Amino acid sequence: MNTPQTDNKTQWLYLFIGLAVLLNFTGLFIPILAPDGTLYAVIAKTMAQRNDFVNLIVHNADWLDKPHFPFWVAALSFKIFGISTWAYKLPGILFMLMGGYYTYLLAKLLYNKEVALWSVLILLTSQHIILSNNDVRAEPYLTGLIIAAVYHFYLAYLRGNHWQLLWGAIFTACAIMTKGMFALVPIGGAIVGHLAITRQWKQLFHWRWLLAAVLIGIFILPEIYCLYEQFDAHPEKVVFGRTHVSGIKFFFWDSQFGRFFNTGPIKGKGDPSFFIHTTLWAFLPWSLILFAAIWHFVKTGIKNVQQREWLCISGSLLTFLLFSASKFQLPHYLNIVFPFFAIITAQYFIGLQNERTIKTIRAVQTGLVLVLLLAIAALQYYFKPDEFEWDDAVTLVVWLALLAILPTKFAATDYRQTAFRTLIAAFVVNLYLNLAFYPSLLKYQAGSEAAVWINEHNTQKLPLVQSWEDANYPMEFYIEQPLTIVNEDGSGKLPATPFMFYGPATVVASLQAKGYHIEKQANFERYWVSRLKPKFINHATRAELLIPMEVVIVK
Repeated sequence: MNTPQTDNKTQWLYLFIGLAVLLNFTGLFIPILAPDGTLYAVIAKTMAQRNDFVNLIVHNADWLDKPHFPFWVAALSFKIFGISTWAYKLPGILFMLMGGYYTYLLAKLLYNKEVALWSVLILLTSQHIILSNNDVRAEPYLTGLIIAAVYHFYLAYLRGNHWQLLWGAIFTACAIMTKGMFALVPIGGAIVGHLAITRQWKQLFHWRWLLAAVLIGIFILPEIYCLYEQFDAHPEKVVFGRTHVSGIKFFFWDSQFGRFFNTGPIKGKGDPSFFIHTTLWAFLPWSLILFAAIWHFVKTGIKNVQQREWLCISGSLLTFLLFSASKFQLPHYLNIVFPFFAIITAQYFIGLQNERTIKTIRAVQTGLVLVLLLAIAALQYYFKPDEFEWDDAVTLVVWLALLAILPTKFAATDYRQTAFRTLIAAFVVNLYLNLAFYPSLLKYQAGSEAAVWINEHNTQKLPLVQSWEDANYPMEFYIEQPLTIVNEDGSGKLPATPFMFYGPATVVASLQAKGYHIEKQANFERYWVSRLKPKFINHATRAELLIPMEVVIVK
């Protein structure tokens, strides 16, 4: 039972958790970010429109890269709600919120209610979690599924409950069908690490884990079936420039271990320090406390191994080390261990008793908050977002006032002063990004902007042609009619005139030089918005990087 003191310490937290949930929905209607987000959305759109939940198709060609689960869920959402930005993003956000719920359950089971509530808040206000709920790919699904699997497997170990084992296997199978076999690393790392470090050998080699493996194997059969039907049953298909490609082999080996060892068809370059500096910004504003928490946990834990839980540290650090050793690294890979990071951070923060340490953390976090606020002010000054309305300004002013007032309600030696200051700063930063910055930034994703214009103005339903470009999926997702894609220079099989054409102004000029009559309809400016550069951020120099795009009628 919670004491009155504990209840008093958590009275604000429910309100802020509700607000954090809303914060993660603020990106729901922002256009989907290219290239990966729009690519995934196009695959799900094609799946829903064709009623084909077996084959993954891009540009009428077979696509072999990611497993099916997130596409199944997004396509089902399209079936229910129609094809739209929010219908694509909604399932991912809900899976992420499910991850928040399971983070609460696991933290409460391992520690107490106060740690559990702060764990949820830390998770839901971490920078890359909020970003991933705007730029939805596989990670929101995976984050929710992995922490759910760990929770149920841990309960199966504690209580010997077969139903918990079943649920753990279901969530694990869904995680594997989202990202591949590496999803087993944080799940297995958490359970195996805890049992091995605490020397519970009998529990580690218990027959229940063999049963779990069998159940997982059964539950991933839909993925195996789809891969067999699309690839293994058709060795004549050309994939990665060759025939006789096994989708099942790719799923179990090439997509995971092939990337890890850089021997698969999709290669990258590894940097052992990549995820250290990635964590610094991706887990903001909690990352510095996290590093202190991990150091403190390991330092004190080795002195009292049997009395500590090792789930979170094992699941997160094993995954972290494996990703760091990999040759294929991307920032969003790390999201899946953020629930563990949140619990580690919360239990450390709340358990602080040394006054000197509390003061040091307060000083560091206050400095960090000031840096974040200055960064937002600089972004506003240089970027000059078009979508910054008066109601957005009022919202930010209210939160800035709360930032100035609420932390002062707590004593300087109370961890809550620093915690709430850090928490509210996360709200200020991400409200600005999702209400002003990203809506303005996506105006330069010309494909989605042009598609919306064409949907409204192509009343004659003229055939639509687009010249190939990197990350051209925004047009393909947002357009509400068939789309023909020709070569980058405009060459290729064109429909009979008249037709509508979207592409760079230089390609339009080349069509005109070939004798076509051109009627200009609309102009747009394109920039690869997921690759920001200082020159683009600066409003004064932005035009130098923009590519003029045109919608024309070709006769």
